[in-house]
Amino acid sequence: MWNQFFLLEEYTGPDTQYVGKLHTDQDKGDGNLKYILTGDGAGSLFIIDENTGDIHAAKKLDREEKSLYVLRAKAIDRKTGRQVEPESEFIIKIHDINDNEPKFTKDMYTASIPEMAGVGIIKTALPDMSRENREQYQVVIQAKDMGGQMGGLSGTTTVNITLTDVNDNPPRFPQSMEHLTVLSPESAPPGTPLGRIKANDPDVGENAEIEYSISNGDGSDMFDIVTDKDTQEGIITVKKHLDFENKMLYTLRVEATNTHPDPRFLQLGPFKDTALVKISVEDIDEPPVFSRPWYLIEVDEDAKEGSIIGQVVAQDPDITKNAIKYSVDRHTDLDRIFNIYSGNGSLFISKPLDREETPWHNITVIATEINNPKQTSQIPVFIRILDINDHAPEFAKYYETFVCENAKAGQLIQTVSAVDKDEPPRGHKFFFELVPEFALHPNFSIVDNKDNTAGIMTRRNGYSRSKMSTYLLPIIIFDNDYPIQSSTGTLTIRVCACDSRGNMQSCNAEALLLPAGLSTGALVAILLCIIILLVLVVLFTALKRQRKKEPLIISKDDVRDNIVTYNDEGGGEEDTQAFDIGALRNPEAREESKMRRDVIPETIFQIRQTAPLWENIDVQDFIHRRLKENDSDPAAPPYDSLATYAYEGNDSIANSLSSLESLTTEGNQDYDYLSDWGPRFKKLADMYGGEDSDRD
Repeated sequence: MWNQFFLLEEYTGPDTQYVGKLHTDQDKGDGNLKYILTGDGAGSLFIIDENTGDIHAAKKLDREEKSLYVLRAKAIDRKTGRQVEPESEFIIKIHDINDNEPKFTKDMYTASIPEMAGVGIIKTALPDMSRENREQYQVVIQAKDMGGQMGGLSGTTTVNITLTDVNDNPPRFPQSMEHLTVLSPESAPPGTPLGRIKANDPDVGENAEIEYSISNGDGSDMFDIVTDKDTQEGIITVKKHLDFENKMLYTLRVEATNTHPDPRFLQLGPFKDTALVKISVEDIDEPPVFSRPWYLIEVDEDAKEGSIIGQVVAQDPDITKNAIKYSVDRHTDLDRIFNIYSGNGSLFISKPLDREETPWHNITVIATEINNPKQTSQIPVFIRILDINDHAPEFAKYYETFVCENAKAGQLIQTVSAVDKDEPPRGHKFFFELVPEFALHPNFSIVDNKDNTAGIMTRRNGYSRSKMSTYLLPIIIFDNDYPIQSSTGTLTIRVCACDSRGNMQSCNAEALLLPAGLSTGALVAILLCIIILLVLVVLFTALKRQRKKEPLIISKDDVRDNIVTYNDEGGGEEDTQAFDIGALRNPEAREESKMRRDVIPETIFQIRQTAPLWENIDVQDFIHRRLKENDSDPAAPPYDSLATYAYEGNDSIANSLSSLESLTTEGNQDYDYLSDWGPRFKKLADMYGGEDSDRD
């Protein structure tokens, strides 16, 4: 039976530590037996004396490394090598000594405790510890063995304690009033940041998140505030355009509130704070501002050059109120139709207008500060040209009109219509009639259909190409606007051969070849003019070649029986240079039933009845009376109409100069008065006024 052996760990004696002794009853002490040790640490940690069986520990042993060793022992005969006894097993246990101090599993521990916390494994030594005062604490903990008795060992460790944050602090502005300065109000559109304001919150994380708002103030509708999530600052932005001239200083009340309040600490007070923010607006030099965003001007197309059609107004919005000059952007008015007075912005016309060519003109007016030409503004000006009745109606197209030789009276041969470049507000209304000279045309008549068309009707039965192959029918077309415009269009009617159904078969060749715009009458008139000019040239040449001048009086004996001829024009009537005497007719010959053609009958004015002038008055006095009547009469013709006064002037104050009608004899004739009539009668005065004129 083997017992257990015990050894002390960490033996520090001068000799090796004796463990024990192996011995067998077969050992006689003669040295024939040999002891052998095998197992854990045999030969290295444990050595045995093979003769005596003594076991020693060759090294210091550490129980903490290995506390139990299992060994086997046997004894053999040296000579034969045979075991004298069976192999036996024994155990060596290492006896513990206090050679290790207590050790913590970590060199340093980290712990976190909410501030204001209560009881825990590690307790706070002070009540209501505040993280804001001190956040980190370091605690050293010692552990002793042997119950802390003398001779025991100890170990230490460090615990870092962090106080975690709770939302126990409201936000606070560093000062109750902030002052910001806005540099450029006009250049700061809505949304532009103007400045930042910050409320301090000692808490951290979400406990320090702040939401800013504008509670009230005179600028609450002009500004807005948003929170910068990274810095927890309030960014004040522009909400509406600012104007230094309207308001230079704004006062806002800004409120800062925690977004995650902790209900446990609401008793500490409201978790928000307010501050007044004053915003000063600095003035900058702004461009001129027009009174309107755009201008619309309407002008009649007959407006005279130089007439003012409208005005644009701009002013400097700054306090300095710099003077403004105006100009027209010539890129929008390449024809230079409009111009502007640079001092007051009045627009005027430089060239005639034509609505039919350009009904709208869109120009741009530039306003520039005189002291700072860099400050300019532009405004669109839309100019609408109003229509006036300045175009006469005319045929809608060229009409190829013909009448059959076998046509009957009252037959419609053509329907004509008219067009007008003008655009009256009530729409077009045209009237058709024949010219006065053809009012009772024997061959054709015109019927106004009252729908801006007219029908050409035949007035007799049968037409002959051999007698007349082409008829020219002048037609007057009136419009319904003021002033009334009219034009005369000539309708060329060819006489053609037709079948029984009225279908044209053939026409006179001459009529077919006539140019569209030139009638036969016009060709005849041109030919007559050419012949008259040739005759005048021949007569003038013949008179130039005649060098001998015939005597004024061929025979002195036959003065009263001969016509006196001379090259100088007589005194005559002074009014022959002013107007055509032939156009003046006797008042009794006036046609009272004729109606005026320069106004629309029965729709605009009543026909004016003029009192007849039956007395024989002077031409000048007559004209003055008629002018006075027309000036005071609203139904008088327009200023560009021709008024014909049907009145013949009085006789010449010189009476008749012919000797054929003289009632006196030659001896009673007194021609001295001829010298009083002026230079025009000087020739006659020299001939008849001398003492020896006729008596000789």
